[in-house]
Amino acid sequence: MRIVIAEDDALLREGLALLLRAEGLDVAAAVDNPEDLLAAIETERPDVAVVDVRMPPTFRDEGLRAAVDARRRHPGLGVLVLSAHVEESYASELLAGGTTGGIGYLLKERVGRVADFLDALRRVAAGGTALDPEVVAQLIVRRRADDPLYGLTPREREVLALMAEGHSNTTIGRHLVVTDGAVHKHIGNIFAKLGLAADDTADRRVAAVLTYLRS
Repeated sequence: MRIVIAEDDALLREGLALLLRAEGLDVAAAVDNPEDLLAAIETERPDVAVVDVRMPPTFRDEGLRAAVDARRRHPGLGVLVLSAHVEESYASELLAGGTTGGIGYLLKERVGRVADFLDALRRVAAGGTALDPEVVAQLIVRRRADDPLYGLTPREREVLALMAEGHSNTTIGRHLVVTDGAVHKHIGNIFAKLGLAADDTADRRVAAVLTYLRS
């Protein structure tokens, strides 16, 4: 896996690079501003970019906007966003470019849990999703009655929330203490209610998750 890091905090940036290299991963570049991020992506062609939301010069959303721009130029690029807070508009903007996967949004405190961080990074590199449970929880709270997900049952929403975090059917079953068959049935119902073909392919999962996040 080839990785580019964009983080203005030197300690966190170098710490991430050391951690990933210690795991045998290829950190092609570690930069501290959006311009160098875009240049590194053009030059190094990484599988994943790990990007801080707030970067110079204004420390608002420069990192996020650079990530959105990078995905437009390179649709297959995985992007794992790091943020100190849950900022829903940033997550929505990142997802607005299409139905391709390879998207992650983690709170920075999650980086301290090495196994969770590495698992999220690998899922994003493989074209999946990896969303912090706190992000998912806050998105659920903000749902409206006219939301396309309003017709889902509470259990179906739980399943879709776990799908958004990037879990497999088996892992979802363990979380909810139900069988794989029950999870598969719930996912089929979710696809049907969202107007997606009722099969369990990765593309349909990504489309369902994007519908969930955009609602």
